[in-house]
Amino acid sequence: MPPSDPAATTLFDRRAWRAHRDRAARLSSKVGAVDFLHAEIAERLLDRLDLVNRQFAVALDLGARDGGLARALAERSGTVLVVAAEPSTVFLARAPGPRVAADPELAPFRDATFDLVASNLALHWTADLPGALVQLRRALKPDGLLLAAMFGGQTLVELRTVLFDAELAEEGGVSPRVSPAIELVDAAALLQRAGFALPVADSETITVTYPSILALLRDLRGMGETNALTGRRRSFWRRATLARAALLYAERFGDAEGRIPATFEILFLCGWAPHPSQPKPLPRGSATARLADGLKPKG
Repeated sequence: MPPSDPAATTLFDRRAWRAHRDRAARLSSKVGAVDFLHAEIAERLLDRLDLVNRQFAVALDLGARDGGLARALAERSGTVLVVAAEPSTVFLARAPGPRVAADPELAPFRDATFDLVASNLALHWTADLPGALVQLRRALKPDGLLLAAMFGGQTLVELRTVLFDAELAEEGGVSPRVSPAIELVDAAALLQRAGFALPVADSETITVTYPSILALLRDLRGMGETNALTGRRRSFWRRATLARAALLYAERFGDAEGRIPATFEILFLCGWAPHPSQPKPLPRGSATARLADGLKPKG
């Protein structure tokens, strides 16, 4: 389906984003690979899935990377088939089959295909998140489950702050360096807007410390989470700008041991494809007691 906001398609450079993931895939085979964050979030997604007293025969791992989540889903009781979908062909070659080269912004699946769609840190790279959620809801069978994790608006707040101030001071202007992200307050509303029933969104914060800003930037590169905005500056960092950013980071956020924190806010989205058996809110005006009466003190 076409994006609900055509202008949104220009937000991210899809070719650059795929290239970043290809590079991360090649780096992941080397010593010191930085897949710790994706592995941790995959575990937290599986923990949430354990709370659902259901089996899901046919599942989709959207943004599968090398297929770690897909393998875990395949081992769950009642699972018959898991499809790994990933835009990076380098990552995809390592994922278990069946495999599909697919961008989460345009999911190439028929309606009512999956019982479960799981996505680990991929949906924040969709410029048209409402449109992507609609596609995923349609790909689910009635009463199928979407369970996704994505970066929230507080992710890398420290890095965004110091890059803005450093670039403004050294170059007299700023360029987009870190991708925008949705806030928790908007997440459940987007699920509801996309047609999901029983939408739930919550967030968790993971803080990782680094010896320097260069180490943080190196890890973001290794994760495939570096800048892919269409409006990004294509030139290399100026040395003075990076040095000032490092100084500001240490002054404002550094700890007593000289390490700097990097905040990752993880939004967890859960929603069900509508089905007649699901609980429904009472019709408007059907209440038998007033809220005000319930709030009155007793006695």
